[in-house]
Amino acid sequence: MLKSHHNHKRRKSVSVLRTSGVAAATSLLVALAAGAAFAQALPAAQDNPSAVRSGLQSEAATILTLQKAIDLALDSNLDLAVARREIEATQGQVIQGQARPNPELAYSLEDQRAATRTQSVQINLPVEMGGKRAARITAAERGRDIAVEELNLRRVEIRAAVVAAFFETLAAQERAALAGASVDLAKRATDAVAKRVAAGKVSPVEETKARVAEAGVRVELAQAQSEQRNARARLASLLGANPLRFTLVSGNVEELPAVPSFDNVQQRLSASPTLRRMQLEVERRRSLVDVERSKRIPDVTFSLGVKRPNELQRDQLLFGVSVPLPLFDRNQGNLLEALKREDKARDELQALNMRVSTDVLQARERLESIRGEVDVLQRDVLPGAKSAYDAATVGFENGKFNFLEVLDAQRTYFAAKSQYLKALAEAHRTAADIDRVLGEPGANATQPANKE
Repeated sequence: MLKSHHNHKRRKSVSVLRTSGVAAATSLLVALAAGAAFAQALPAAQDNPSAVRSGLQSEAATILTLQKAIDLALDSNLDLAVARREIEATQGQVIQGQARPNPELAYSLEDQRAATRTQSVQINLPVEMGGKRAARITAAERGRDIAVEELNLRRVEIRAAVVAAFFETLAAQERAALAGASVDLAKRATDAVAKRVAAGKVSPVEETKARVAEAGVRVELAQAQSEQRNARARLASLLGANPLRFTLVSGNVEELPAVPSFDNVQQRLSASPTLRRMQLEVERRRSLVDVERSKRIPDVTFSLGVKRPNELQRDQLLFGVSVPLPLFDRNQGNLLEALKREDKARDELQALNMRVSTDVLQARERLESIRGEVDVLQRDVLPGAKSAYDAATVGFENGKFNFLEVLDAQRTYFAAKSQYLKALAEAHRTAADIDRVLGEPGANATQPANKE
């Protein structure tokens, strides 16, 4: 009877050990299956980012879209406020340029004796000759046009900066989510291995390797979160003096900007706000030359008044005309300076035209190269990395691979996905650089990237 009781107790302990081993293996398989399901869901998550983040958002979460970010930046950016003040200031130059010379009231007294005293009162009216007023008004108007174009240029630059920062933040947000999912999967695998070690199925060395690998994944998560915080800070700094406190950015980073054609580049380059501002500067310099040239013609001053000698006891009408004689000062120095500054402005326009054309064409080539990189990642790298990850998962389930090989394949897939997101962000940044030089995008439409 004691022997029967001992055998029953032995069978019960063996059953418990078997049950523990099966539970540990089941836990590990469940963790790997969850990781595989997450990896398979990543492409769909890129198609609909809001679906991935729906579980992370709360009712109080503030979602920032691209259009909302652009509107906030254009409404409250301090650089635009400064440019508007400059327009108001140049309007004062136009008003002053339209003003005519003030008349002059003159009074004279001759002789101190009352019997022979003579008093006269007259008004002197200067009359500008040589088109001085028209040239002055034109120069002031060109200055105002430059201020307006400067505001347009700042708008374009701020918009391009917001677009680049927005997609950089969006890509960083997706990379942080990927890193977080990688940490979750690594933790589940570590827990499963720990259970197998406790059951005596594997060596404790395997658990040490698992925890080291998990620590490495956590470092990658910390780096991704740091990049996300920096990107959010850069985006927030562009939204004005009181930036919106947003929790998430919403958009589709895979909606790639198209590469503009050479004809489109040349057409938009002719209307570039950068070149347009320099062209207006050349026109302003030409107007200043006209102003200095008009000063070579002397103004005429007409005088009209009344003179009353006490000896005659009657009023006498006074009329006079005065004209300066340009014998020594013919404004030759100021005219020469204005002419040379006009030549300088023309040379600067040519140099700027060449520099801008080169920068735009280089940016276009870079955008085309990045699109090629994105296509390779979509067509070859991502499918290959995912296939290797799936094969490692199946092999582990069949006992052919250890969990470190599965974890390495999973990290390779996430690394490829992170590289893909960085390439997408770089494509948007390059397209924003093109729009910053060429102005608002016209035919530069966007097209979605191919899905895996």
